[in-house]
Amino acid sequence: MKHYDTLSEAINDLISKGYTYDFNLNHDCIKCTSLKIEIHPEDFEIDAFYRFEGMSSTDDNSILYAISSKGGMKGLLVDAYGVYSESLNEEMIQKLTIKQ
Repeated sequence: MKHYDTLSEAINDLISKGYTYDFNLNHDCIKCTSLKIEIHPEDFEIDAFYRFEGMSSTDDNSILYAISSKGGMKGLLVDAYGVYSESLNEEMIQKLTIKQ
């Protein structure tokens, strides 16, 4: 897996590799607002993930997921470490859990 120094560097590189859609978390799926669609856990895969730690505060920690759907869409999801766990259903938590 490639190493990136910053979140913006990772996003720009992954966009150049075809991860062009912006995904957002929902309770039981990810949403692509620009296409007005929802993609459920059984319909997407996490291709890669990258962690970024804030220099001055742990509140700045984030994780970037490179995601592809069964329908061929590729996009990015940015989230703070662990923030999603309280608001997602179990299936989404399992899908987004990082397995080293």
